[in-house]
Amino acid sequence: MQLFYTPEIEPHHAAFLLNEEESKHAIRVLRLQVGDTIHLVDGRGGLYETEILDAHPKRTSLKILKVQTEFGILPYRLHMVVAPTKNMDRLEWFLEKATEVGLYEFTPIICEHSERKEVKVERLEKVAVAAMKQSLKAYLPRVNPAISFSKFLQQVAGTESYKGLAHCVESEKKYISTAFASKGDYLLLIGPEGDFSEKEISQALDAGFIPISLGDARLRTETAALASVIEVSLLNR
Repeated sequence: MQLFYTPEIEPHHAAFLLNEEESKHAIRVLRLQVGDTIHLVDGRGGLYETEILDAHPKRTSLKILKVQTEFGILPYRLHMVVAPTKNMDRLEWFLEKATEVGLYEFTPIICEHSERKEVKVERLEKVAVAAMKQSLKAYLPRVNPAISFSKFLQQVAGTESYKGLAHCVESEKKYISTAFASKGDYLLLIGPEGDFSEKEISQALDAGFIPISLGDARLRTETAALASVIEVSLLNR
C-alpha cells in the first residue's frame, strides 16, 4: 500500500484534489491511471481509500471510497525531549525510527552541554512525514521548535504525564517497565553527549522527573532515545 500525505483532507469530503507534488509522484513516478486506488493519510489518524477519476500530473482528481478514523491509534502518547546531536543525521535517524515505532510528539531541548543549539524544524517534519508514510501510519508526530532546558521545565510544570529522565550520573534509577504503568502519557528527557549538568538533573528531579535506567552500557544520545521509545512501546503491548 502506497500512502500519500494530505493534511488538508477531512473525513466529510466526498472527493479530493492532490497537489502538484503528490500528483506528479502518483502519475509520473508510480504511473497510476484512472480507476487505480490511492490511499491517503491526514496525519491525524485518518486513512482514506480513494479512486483516481482524472490522472492529471498536476492536479489528480480522486473519489473517496472509504474513510477510517483513528487508524492504528496507540493506547499511549509519548513525548520525547532530546538534546540535538552535533551531527544532524543522527537526530534525523532517531526521529525516523521513533516515528516508525510510535511517537506522539518530539521536542529538541538545548542543555548546558549541548553541542548544537539550533535545529531546522521543517527538515525534521519532512523526515517524520516520510517515516509515517513508509511505516503505514496515519498519525504524524508533532515536531516542536528547539527550547531551552529551563523554559521547557516551566512549560510542562503541572502536567500529569509519567516523567522520566535518562542521565549518566550514578544514582538509584528505575527501568521504564517498573517506573511507569501502561496506557498513559509519557514525557522522557534524553540529554546531550556530555550528559545533563548537575544543576539540570536537580531541576528535573524537583519538577517530578524519575531517573530511569537504559542498562549498563553508555549509549549515544540517539541510541538512548530510541531505546526509550522501544521500551515504552513494549510496555504498552
